[in-house]
Amino acid sequence: MNFSRSLPDWLDLSGRVVVVTGGGGLLGSQHAEVIAELGGHPVLVDLKIDQSHELVEVIQQKYGVSALAVAADITSEDAVREVLNTVIKSYGRVDGLINNAANNPKVESGENSDSSWSRLESYPLNLWAQDLAVGLTGALICSRAIGSHMALQGHGVIINIASDLGVIAPDQRIYADPEMPVEQQPVKPVSYSVVKHGIIGMTKYLATYWAESGVRVNAISPGGIYNDQPEDFVQRLTNLIPVGRMARHDEYKGTI
Repeated sequence: MNFSRSLPDWLDLSGRVVVVTGGGGLLGSQHAEVIAELGGHPVLVDLKIDQSHELVEVIQQKYGVSALAVAADITSEDAVREVLNTVIKSYGRVDGLINNAANNPKVESGENSDSSWSRLESYPLNLWAQDLAVGLTGALICSRAIGSHMALQGHGVIINIASDLGVIAPDQRIYADPEMPVEQQPVKPVSYSVVKHGIIGMTKYLATYWAESGVRVNAISPGGIYNDQPEDFVQRLTNLIPVGRMARHDEYKGTI
């Protein structure tokens, strides 16, 4: 077996077709852009279809490759199968899947906010179910449908987007509001950590499950990404980060 390839070869995605769930979001759009930048065809799967269509137009004009936006609920097996059918009909192949979609509830504080909902004692079970359905079950459904197809063709890649909170526990002090009593303090909801820990576990499982079928499965665990958060929150978080800053939204392109 010959593993000798040059760096440009490794970075060349010409003609590769990659499905990106949550493709219209902050990170999903960056994943899609780097695929196009290296010659591939990103397929943006998202419920926010207008935003995805706009991004597809930008990508096509900027990088000169075709891209596709598909509206789909990834918690539906039928919808995901239809996504796969659409991709095959459009491109005749699929080479990769980036499981990026996830709910990420905003933790807010202040006198006009009701942050007690996020606390473990009062976290609504319907939100727990929704978060697990999108972030974990959705990733399973997409992996099963698209990953199985890639296994049959003998090659493919799955990248699961986990989080630093899939490796460590949230430091709830960064969300604290000194003006609020303990029982009303905002916290990062339990579902987010559980989903991201689960994504890492799923990655390990799939990596060995399809190891002999030519499908590689990996995960990345991004840390905090700057997105115009309040300055006091940014300061509390960056105090915990050794390099002293949050990540830029485009900083994970090279890893993808």
